[in-house]
Amino acid sequence: MSGKPADAPLREYSGARSVARKLALQALYRWQLNAAPWQDLVLEFRDAEDMARADADYFRALVEGVWRGREELDARLAVLADREPRLLDPIEHAALLLGLYELSAQAEVPFRVAISEAVGLARRFGATDGHKFVNAVLDRAARELRPHEH
Repeated sequence: MSGKPADAPLREYSGARSVARKLALQALYRWQLNAAPWQDLVLEFRDAEDMARADADYFRALVEGVWRGREELDARLAVLADREPRLLDPIEHAALLLGLYELSAQAEVPFRVAISEAVGLARRFGATDGHKFVNAVLDRAARELRPHEH
């Protein structure tokens, strides 16, 4: 018997997804400053220092999903945030896009996880109180998109 707890694979899996989200946030931030196809972003970040610890497939799914759904995600964000996405801080915008994408397209991700991860990224990389805004917007989104979980 190994010394690992039974939930160790689950923690490693969720940890790899957290790293994938962090890298996706960085890729989406970069994309906002210098637009590029999602494939270029995936290639650019393939050699990132943390990629070895990331769920690379999930990173790709996040970047591609947000990139492909950007117009719909931004339209929904404009209503939820009560302001145009172009006026948002780029880190908060990227965190909101990730959270909103997970809430709308990744049903296997519990809504609390999607919100918590996006808020954590905004807290870590964004403006001082930006995480509060991200939390409020994604909570509203979860009530609309996942009323059965709320």
